[in-house]
Amino acid sequence: VLAILAEGLGSLGLLSGLLTRVAAFGITVNMIVAVYMVHFTNGFFMNWTGKQAGEGYEFHLLGIAIGIALMIRGGGKWSADRVIAKKLK
Repeated sequence: VLAILAEGLGSLGLLSGLLTRVAAFGITVNMIVAVYMVHFTNGFFMNWTGKQAGEGYEFHLLGIAIGIALMIRGGGKWSADRVIAKKLK
C-alpha cells in the first residue's frame, strides 16, 4: 500500500510541484526498495535483448539520483511550493 501511495501521489506531487521534497523522498525510497528486493540480482543493465530473467537496476539509479537532486534543490522557480512560500512571506 505504501509503495502504491508513493508512486501515485508522489508522481502527482512532482507534476504539480506541490510538496516536491516529500514526493521525491517517497519515490526515492520506493526505487531503493525495488533495487534491493527485485532488480539487484538481475545485474546493472536493463533487459535490452530479452535474454535476462528480469530487468537490471540502471533505470532505478537514475530515479534515485533525480529524487536526491529534487530533495536538495526543491521543485524550482515555477513549482507550487515556491508560489506558496512567496505568498507566506
